Amino acid sequence: MTADLPLEELSTTFARIQGLLLSEETVSKAVDLLADAAKESIPGTLGAGVSLMDEQGRRTSWGATDEIVKQADALQYQLGEGPCITAWATTGTVRTNDVTTENRWSRWSPRAADLGLRSVLSAPLVFRTESVGAIKVYSDKPGAFDARSERLLTLFAGPAATLLANVQSSQAPRRLSQQLKDAIASRDNVAFARGILMEREGLGEDESMARLLEIARSNRVTLRTAAGSVVSGSGKHQG
Repeated sequence: MTADLPLEELSTTFARIQGLLLSEETVSKAVDLLADAAKESIPGTLGAGVSLMDEQGRRTSWGATDEIVKQADALQYQLGEGPCITAWATTGTVRTNDVTTENRWSRWSPRAADLGLRSVLSAPLVFRTESVGAIKVYSDKPGAFDARSERLLTLFAGPAATLLANVQSSQAPRRLSQQLKDAIASRDNVAFARGILMEREGLGEDESMARLLEIARSNRVTLRTAAGSVVSGSGKHQG
């Protein structure tokens, strides 16, 4: 990839993907193609993956270029924490230069290090105002990704989200539930619940959101309901 022409490279990549999707309009095909393209486009990448998630943070579709990506991502879904989930929940790009010194995901980071991973970069897939998943790249070298990598992956994520949202398949979680829309619109209860978790469990901002998602998933309720249970005190021992 030519460092001076990232936009031209991305335009070529997405033109190719759009052409392929004309004949195979399935989410599984789309996420596989996008994961491959991310691996090719971001320098220093060992493997890449794309995850689509529902309103409770559960994976609904998943593409990965390599077995190590599948293992690292599976750990995130299993533990309810990690860069992919954080990027989805906060709609912000997440980067760690070395998982061996990363403290945002106390359970996932050491497991990722055991797999031989060191650097991670993840960006949310946002279509219009809705976060539908995340795209991430992994490296086995510390400090593999920098500010330019972040910008490139962010540029990549925008059209990727649009492509995925327009693929006609029942597998694609293109819209959030109305309850979650209401919760995000007001944010008060969710923000208050995160503050309680930060104080009660000594969590950081990203960790508190991941914990709230974990409570929602474990109890099969919406994010808004989980936030209400934490605020009322009934969420203390859930998840």
